[in-house]
Amino acid sequence: MIKDSFISIIKQSIITQEENSGSVESQVFHFTSNIRRLTSHLELHKRDFLSQRGLRKILGKRQRLLTYLSKKNKVRYKKLMDQLDIREPKTR
Repeated sequence: MIKDSFISIIKQSIITQEENSGSVESQVFHFTSNIRRLTSHLELHKRDFLSQRGLRKILGKRQRLLTYLSKKNKVRYKKLMDQLDIREPKTR
């Protein structure tokens, strides 16, 4: 429950800052909230393979958007990573 209220506060701050709901930040936020929801679902239902596949697809989409944002604007990227409490991706 605390996580939901925290997410709603972050959502309001991101959406009020960005009028465009198609912006990279709002898309990453929506993907992150879906990822957290699916993760909690998979903790209860470990053998739900279709949800696992959906989670992997959403993770890939979010990663591509974050890569795009990091190349275009490092400051916005760092701010978004801090707001959503997302770890930096591993570099190869």
